[in-house]
Amino acid sequence: MSASSAPSVSVVISTYNWPQALELALEALARQTVLPHEVIVADDGSREDTRAMLERLARDYPVPLRHSWIEDKGFRLALARNRAIAATTGDYVLILDGDMLPHPKFVEDQVRAAQRGSFVQGMRVLTDETGRDRLLSREVRQLGFFDRGLTRRRHTLRIPALAALSLRVTRNQKTSSIKGCSQAWWRDDLVALNGFDERFEGWGREDKDLAVRAFHHGLMRRMLRFGGLATHLYHRERHEDGASPNDPLLADTKATKRVRSPLGLDRHLEEFARTPLPDLREIVRAPGTRGESQNRNPDHP
Repeated sequence: MSASSAPSVSVVISTYNWPQALELALEALARQTVLPHEVIVADDGSREDTRAMLERLARDYPVPLRHSWIEDKGFRLALARNRAIAATTGDYVLILDGDMLPHPKFVEDQVRAAQRGSFVQGMRVLTDETGRDRLLSREVRQLGFFDRGLTRRRHTLRIPALAALSLRVTRNQKTSSIKGCSQAWWRDDLVALNGFDERFEGWGREDKDLAVRAFHHGLMRRMLRFGGLATHLYHRERHEDGASPNDPLLADTKATKRVRSPLGLDRHLEEFARTPLPDLREIVRAPGTRGESQNRNPDHP
């Protein structure tokens, strides 16, 4: 893809009360060889220390940095992401978790991988507690294949030729490899799907539901290996095979062949078309103003 035809990229990065991890992730996005068009933090109700960190970071940030905040009423990642997606202005949306540290060529690789009619599922470089602590302490910026602190070393290998081979379209519609921590979507596809289903509250399945509806819509999944690398900071996780309160909703999506979310992105599009989410850089640089980075009206219809 030539530079003139490359899509503009919005990064949506989700967070909840881990500003130390989010700061590292945002710093990594600021060091990209190809900078995104903007970065939007999808905040599921974090405390004031997250906002304070964002305002501090925004002063010297190289691209627009926006903060979409919703009230903390439990795990509402689908809603948090939808509001951030609605506020994006780029053609292509990279979805990341706030504990994922992107490789310097993450955005460059994702732009190269972009192809109409598909979405891209990325891989994770997994750390253990040692690797996490080395990164959080800033002992190192990233971990390589031979570094201590990794549990899935093969995903540290960036090999563009193999990455291109890995991107072959698959008609496999199994969702076992679907993880919302690193995905790439054309924005108009997300609009067609009506984004994430906001009925999914509590842990799990909102990412798989989106993928299943994409399959129903005729989109293909493409797996990006050996490129688009991002390192996951260790924390205790709910086991993938464990039950989720959202399992019945996912089963209904599969059974009904649903494409559009019944409670989703369209609730927020008009709001942000009317009043764009502000760039924190402009707020914090304004003389004599502290700024208010959050949107305090999270459930606007």
